[in-house]
Amino acid sequence: MECKTTAHIISHSHWDREWYMPFEKHRYHLVKLMDTLIDLFEKGEDFKSFHLDGQMIILDDYFQIRPDKKEWIKKLIQEQKLHIGPWYVLQDAFLTSSEANVRNMLYGLQAAKEYGAVSKVGYFPDTFGIYGQAPQMLQQANINTAAFGRGVKPTGFNNMVSDAKSFESPFSELKWESPDGSAVLGVLFANWYSNGNEVPVERETARKYWETKLADAKKYSSTANLLFMNGCDHQPIQVDVGEAIKVAEELFPDITFVHSNFDDYMEALQKALPEQLQTITGELRNQRTDGWSTLVNTASARIYLKQMNQECQTLLEKVAEPLSVFSFILGHEYPRDYLRYAWKTLMENHPHDSICGCSVDEVHREMVTRFEKVQQVASSIVEDKANEVVSHISTKHSLVDEDMIPVVVFNTSGNRRDVVIEKEIELEKVYFSDMPFSEIPAFLGSKDLPDINLVDKSGKILACKTKDLGTRFGYELPGDGFRRPYYARIIKLTFLAQSLPGYGYQTYYLKPAKGTKLNEQPPINPCVRELENEFVHLFVHENGSYTLTDKQTGKVFKNLGIYENSGDIGNEYMFRKPNGEVPLTTKDLKAEIRVVEDHPVRTVMELVHEWEIPKEADESFQREKALLVWHKDRLSGRSSENVTIRLTTRIQLDEKAKGPSVKVTIENQAKDHRLRVLFPTNLHTNEHYADSIFEVAKRPNIPEREWDNPSFDHHQQAFVSVTDGKHGMTIANKGLHEYEILEEQQTIAVTILRSTSELGDWGLFPTPEAQCIGTYQAEWMVIPHQDTVVESEVFKAAYDFQVPVIAVQTDIHEGALPTEKEFFTWEGKSLAISSIKLAEERDDVIARWFNTSEEATMVNAQPSQGINGYKSTIVENVKEPFGNTEIQEKVKPFEIISLGWQVKE
Repeated sequence: MECKTTAHIISHSHWDREWYMPFEKHRYHLVKLMDTLIDLFEKGEDFKSFHLDGQMIILDDYFQIRPDKKEWIKKLIQEQKLHIGPWYVLQDAFLTSSEANVRNMLYGLQAAKEYGAVSKVGYFPDTFGIYGQAPQMLQQANINTAAFGRGVKPTGFNNMVSDAKSFESPFSELKWESPDGSAVLGVLFANWYSNGNEVPVERETARKYWETKLADAKKYSSTANLLFMNGCDHQPIQVDVGEAIKVAEELFPDITFVHSNFDDYMEALQKALPEQLQTITGELRNQRTDGWSTLVNTASARIYLKQMNQECQTLLEKVAEPLSVFSFILGHEYPRDYLRYAWKTLMENHPHDSICGCSVDEVHREMVTRFEKVQQVASSIVEDKANEVVSHISTKHSLVDEDMIPVVVFNTSGNRRDVVIEKEIELEKVYFSDMPFSEIPAFLGSKDLPDINLVDKSGKILACKTKDLGTRFGYELPGDGFRRPYYARIIKLTFLAQSLPGYGYQTYYLKPAKGTKLNEQPPINPCVRELENEFVHLFVHENGSYTLTDKQTGKVFKNLGIYENSGDIGNEYMFRKPNGEVPLTTKDLKAEIRVVEDHPVRTVMELVHEWEIPKEADESFQREKALLVWHKDRLSGRSSENVTIRLTTRIQLDEKAKGPSVKVTIENQAKDHRLRVLFPTNLHTNEHYADSIFEVAKRPNIPEREWDNPSFDHHQQAFVSVTDGKHGMTIANKGLHEYEILEEQQTIAVTILRSTSELGDWGLFPTPEAQCIGTYQAEWMVIPHQDTVVESEVFKAAYDFQVPVIAVQTDIHEGALPTEKEFFTWEGKSLAISSIKLAEERDDVIARWFNTSEEATMVNAQPSQGINGYKSTIVENVKEPFGNTEIQEKVKPFEIISLGWQVKE
């Protein structure tokens, strides 16, 4: 018997916190919406349910203005009228780190728990594509369903969903599976999340409305349960939706109309699903579309935001949290409240319209302030916790003289490393209390600096370089007294720290030789064009490109590092190269080349390009924008007037580095253009690898047959890699999220700057600051290798490229810890470690890895002070206790695994 059709009408409003208006202007409307909502429920009218967009931060924003409404809201949630969670914010999935995505879920569920209920649906209404490990993460959070608007079917101007002839599933309901096999029921908003918006009350209008809407929904639905989303972006509540539902019931008596919610809808849907649903595995990135509405180029809009975000994420998850764990093990307080504050402040920048850089300029100015606040908090935690650990280290032993200066070097990347350290050292300081402050600089400056030796804990002399930085002001803030200003004589110390423990420290000592002046460094030969260590040889050509030889295999990569420039007549969402344009390159441009640093542990070469490029788009571009011409259909070109941009590139090769690291400073004076750096690999392959969320994703080099866009850009996190199975090249980065694999020579093209002038989408919103006029920087590392990035485990070097090493100057003192220690050891083939932290609601240590391989492996972990171990979920629920101090656990292919343990008192 055919089931009766049920129309599930879910009232909601998709709430972008900041977008075409700054945050406070959007919040002004949010407060009105929430006030209206409470009033509706309070009156007891026929308004039964409202979905609060899946993000808990809405309540934080509201209560800052209406703190007296908290109990009202709590009551509505407990009565299951107001449906909240599971996220803290509706984040962009690809531009925030793996751990940021976990913390978003963790803090969202934690906040919802305070109110007594959570909507158990993985809600991605407008996410610009979704990472492939989302089903696994949802399953670990005990969420079995997901709802999303993008990633499968094309969505274009002003939320218009195209009537595609086919997409990856015949139904809006599908089985969405992660690479590890975890699966959830996925529901695509096939007619967008506004397909039940503004339901008419007038009978004839309502009849026509429902005839169209019901037919559209039935076209994609696999069951008689039809979903209608009653709302849209910042949509005010339809207060008469109850009346509109009654009218619909009268007009269509054979259909049940319900003012529903996601929990009830998903429950009814699951009972009625057909036995076979289409399975979609992995990433949802709109690959079976024409390619013009993927929004992928938000990865290169305002790159400076992505770089600040990467720095903040890394500082929190890879430095502050591990150091805080070390300190906690030694008996100090874990700064849980401050870390939570820093994470939540950072996540205010993670909604897609924020971190994607696709909002008006005021929004992104405020984001910079938030990033700076996070940096301030995280760096304070790092300094405090590192000093707490240092206070326990015995820097005093038989080989140490009292005039030595100890330097403790912390590695918190989780991987054993050889790293060149740069640390400013205060050789001598004089407090204002000891001498008239105006006399101190001359007093310190008149002293001859001693020759400096650097020794390890055994007294072995190590190669190092020192540079006199002169006299500098500083101050101390004692915990038991008033501030202490001083002047200090400063040197910069550069040396190689070898075999640093993955989660631990080593101690080094500066040993002054009194009475002699600082050694002169050997003269630099500025004409040298070659850099070399035991792993690679690099030769720089006159145009600034370089040839890189992998000394382990003999493989040679030529013409690396050429810059490419194209016009851009798109917007913050999408890059659009002018029709017929041939990109400019620095291939035929001569660079100024000189060596600026050369000593045993590091050599740095500087290249300068003065490059004339078109000043901006031509005059027709302004007319096309004013007429809201869709970016695909624009015909503008580039201006005939040129300006000069200056590129200063510093190529650095450290003694033990697997490849050169590069930093370019861009002095940009041009508008409406994109700048990329090119790495031709000449490796014949149809696929490549890119770092994504808890996954090294394998992606095709060539798009699907439906693809019409000349560009085929992709997202990345820490790296992109090309291999032919025998040789490979991996490009690691710091906050550069956009790349493309060009068919010619299988070239990796990484975007380092994009200048655009408008938001795009549904109106005309000028964004002059998105042109990024001024000075910007970009950093990457080139790593040649054998095999794939996974098989060679080069992914570890790529991840480590983003993680700074912390060096702390201290004094000679006694302590219980040795001069070198590893707090936590682990090993596991193909495993990448993601984090180590304390649990949010108990004092257990939680460590997390993910398997980058399609093969099962083992994780072997041994905490220095651990008992009562267990397997955890990503939201820190105990899953499988095993009680051993030494942990051995099987890790399935592509599994995300979290292990916890108590710290022994």
